Amino acid sequence: MGHFKATHEMDVMIEETGFDDHFHDHHHGDKYQSSFIGHYIFSMDHKIIARQFLFTGIFWAIIGAAMSIVFRLQLGFPEESLAWLKPVLGKWIVVNSEGIGTLAPEFYYALVTMHGTIIVFFVLTAGLSGTFSNLLIPLQLGARDMASPFLNMLSYWFFFLASVVMFYSLFLSTGPFSGGWTAYPPLSALPQASSGSGAGMTLWLVSLTLFVVSVLLGGINYVTTVLNLRTKGMTMWRMPLTIWAFFVTAILGILSFPVLASGFFMLMCDRGLGTSFFLSEIFIEGQALDYIGGSPILYQHLFWFLGHPEVYIIILPAMGLTSEVLSVHARKPIFGYKAMVYSILAIGFLSFIVWAHHMFMSGVNPFISNFFVVFTLIIAVPSAVKVFNWITTLYGGNIRLNSAMLFAIGFVSMFISGGLTGIFLGNSAIDIQMHDTYFVVAHFHIVMGIAAFFGMFAGIYHWYPKMFGRFMNETIGKLHFWGTMIGAYAIFWPMHYIGMAGVPRRYYSFETFDAFAHFDDMNKFITISAIVVFAIQIMFVINFVSSIWKGKKMTTRNPWGATTLEWTTPIETGHGNWDGKIPVVHRWAYDYGKDGKDFIDQVTPMAEGEVPGDH
Repeated sequence: MGHFKATHEMDVMIEETGFDDHFHDHHHGDKYQSSFIGHYIFSMDHKIIARQFLFTGIFWAIIGAAMSIVFRLQLGFPEESLAWLKPVLGKWIVVNSEGIGTLAPEFYYALVTMHGTIIVFFVLTAGLSGTFSNLLIPLQLGARDMASPFLNMLSYWFFFLASVVMFYSLFLSTGPFSGGWTAYPPLSALPQASSGSGAGMTLWLVSLTLFVVSVLLGGINYVTTVLNLRTKGMTMWRMPLTIWAFFVTAILGILSFPVLASGFFMLMCDRGLGTSFFLSEIFIEGQALDYIGGSPILYQHLFWFLGHPEVYIIILPAMGLTSEVLSVHARKPIFGYKAMVYSILAIGFLSFIVWAHHMFMSGVNPFISNFFVVFTLIIAVPSAVKVFNWITTLYGGNIRLNSAMLFAIGFVSMFISGGLTGIFLGNSAIDIQMHDTYFVVAHFHIVMGIAAFFGMFAGIYHWYPKMFGRFMNETIGKLHFWGTMIGAYAIFWPMHYIGMAGVPRRYYSFETFDAFAHFDDMNKFITISAIVVFAIQIMFVINFVSSIWKGKKMTTRNPWGATTLEWTTPIETGHGNWDGKIPVVHRWAYDYGKDGKDFIDQVTPMAEGEVPGDH
């Protein structure tokens, strides 16, 4: 009888809150809190796991950015000695009899390869999506935690293992992998192709395979949580745009990363088992190798079937964070909520049918190219809808120009200016001239790299109080924004011009090319700008770390006057998020400036005769 009564009370609780509070009792005991290792290292609390992703992402961002500074020094100042870097880089700095040190050419390519791999996968995929999907999905949906906290913990630790393997590869005597972050065969498929194609490539494959496992574990958790663990009243059409962005991002990862894993598996077979998936008629030093019948183009299809959705796996979370920050700090409802949701869904769908626009120069049939040109240009439509709605949300708003808002507005600027150049590259006829020039470097760094970082910074400044209970320094934050904004355009805008002039990317040196000699000063300017921007990011990291202990304390639950559920939790939030019952949702996420009130949060019941804001 007692068991029946307890079960009945639990059923009533689930009915009232939309959630089984038994989870909270099971996971929030004294045992969990008692040990430092259990609480901070092997944590199953989604908020701690979010911090783990963020700290690891920041670590990799510093390493990836430092690599770019080293190879920019080689490009911008080829005549200057880099001997001062020898204590750090060892034999990769070659010092001649006169004491002049230069970067070893094979290490230049290793730096370019690792820079791309680290920033794309470890920072802008795991660091951005891993941090904010973990932090916000349960909090904004009204859930105690992820659907499977254990799998969530594993998703971080697979990412950590991937990081350890990749980091170890940097210290091999033959160097890390140096065949480009896209790992095209035959450089990636033949261990003897170059010094970086040996053990470095093997560790690169192992690391990214572990990374794929991390993405899949996280993605399955995110999708399941969104579909099953929303609190009572939280319909799909009441979810914040952040959650829609994370939801579609997770689906993209689940569908596309296994295709890349299959490519990696075949690459491993070609490297170690003598198969010929990607190799055919290869000669090394005049000797024919026993590979016949394979096609390196097959690998390109497999890679870019992930590679293009990957662009949106990176940018969609930044779009979601930007939408939320713009609405909160403009004190206005997001303009065109449903159009924003449909545009996220359209971007997600179209991202799967445009991958071959990366392959216009690979020999694919020109008529097939036309198909990819059309859909590449069509994907600009939902992106333009989002830009229009962001600008309209800002129009007439009572804007607070704090650090989070500045980076959100900066994201819109970067996305527009970087996206416009994509229209050129998406056209196969123009891409013939632009392909593999610095124009491509400029385009994707602005639209995918810098814009995604701006969305990430906006999210960090906005949700920092929720993560750490304190605020970051606003003065340093504004210096961080203006320095990064101006510096990023100073780095990448000139690259458009040298790209249109035909300067190829990934070249170690341009000293022997008379046609490119007049770009020496521009290369110096780009390099100096990159060094300044790197220094500004170090300033951000110092602000980020010091504010954990010295930042201004958060004294109210909802310092920004936001409407979403994460700001209804206690300031000191334990594992389980809410004390007592989970709040019930009565309205959409963007009731700002309504009925004479600055904002109305989602848990406030609708007044009699009130018209819902989301219809």
